Amino acid sequence: MFISILIFGFLFGLILRYASLNKYNTIGGMATLDDLTVAKAIAVAIGFGAILLNIEIGLGFASFHVKPLILGGIVIGGILFGTGMAILGYCPGTLAISLGEGSLDALAGIIGGLLGGLVFTLVLPSIKSILGPDLGAISLQTLIPSKVAFYVVLIIIGVVFIAAAFWLHGFEKQKNYRWLIAGALLALLNTIVFSHFGSDRPIGASTTYPYLSDLLAGLTQNDYFAKIQKPGHWELIFLGGAFLAGLIGSLVTKTFKLKMIYENWEKYRGASNVQRAIWAFIGGFILIFGARMAGGCTSGHVISGGMQMAVSSLLFAVVVFGSLLLTGKLFYKS
Repeated sequence: MFISILIFGFLFGLILRYASLNKYNTIGGMATLDDLTVAKAIAVAIGFGAILLNIEIGLGFASFHVKPLILGGIVIGGILFGTGMAILGYCPGTLAISLGEGSLDALAGIIGGLLGGLVFTLVLPSIKSILGPDLGAISLQTLIPSKVAFYVVLIIIGVVFIAAAFWLHGFEKQKNYRWLIAGALLALLNTIVFSHFGSDRPIGASTTYPYLSDLLAGLTQNDYFAKIQKPGHWELIFLGGAFLAGLIGSLVTKTFKLKMIYENWEKYRGASNVQRAIWAFIGGFILIFGARMAGGCTSGHVISGGMQMAVSSLLFAVVVFGSLLLTGKLFYKS
């Protein structure tokens, strides 16, 4: 099992590296609307993956793992997650890949994320009241009981997501299609991980941070750690594979380089290494705290949940991208 999870993480890292989806310039560029690669790849992954995954589930080769619609957590967590993602310029999963490539700002973000995970564990008992109400695991499949109608609507929605990606592509000058291939491969990889012969769970990353920080701090005798112990262990191995993909991939292509400042950050925020490290730390803290409030991140909620047509995940995606763009507008000023 360890080896298979490591391989899944390694493939995940290679796919994201192929389309530069782990790069600060790409994710930070989404916040400033300088680069739409992230939105396009995610739209393809959700659209193609929803069709692929639901057929797999219909054939009995996989199961649904829909996250519940916990309204306060989804909305507030989504706002925080989008804010942290814009400032940091990474997602919980892409931090590991970029660290492997030598990105020092990713290291600062990881340290901030570990602290964010630890603080969330400590304050969870006192903020539980603002996370609710829990409206249950609602998805397209639960809303449309007729199988025929479900698959018809599913295919229409899937096509709309893919069409939206091509529509966004029309606004960009750069016309390579790596985002399309990466989005399709992410959908395929997630479908394999979902399967009963894979890991029987969705791809995810953010649970790693409270899991690891709680372990390091000895904060394991609580209900939250008991809840995240199994998924956190899986995701830690998965991100280990993603880190290796970044490290080995950058060494093979001779692109490994210790670096703190990237072009987009310098363009808007200047060339101070100290300032970048501080903001990356803050962004990482906010990112992971928001992810844990919402119960997932870009990979575990937006893509994996979106492929299941989960209402909680689709709402989270809308809130995250809204917060990402608003923060980008306010935080990055040329």
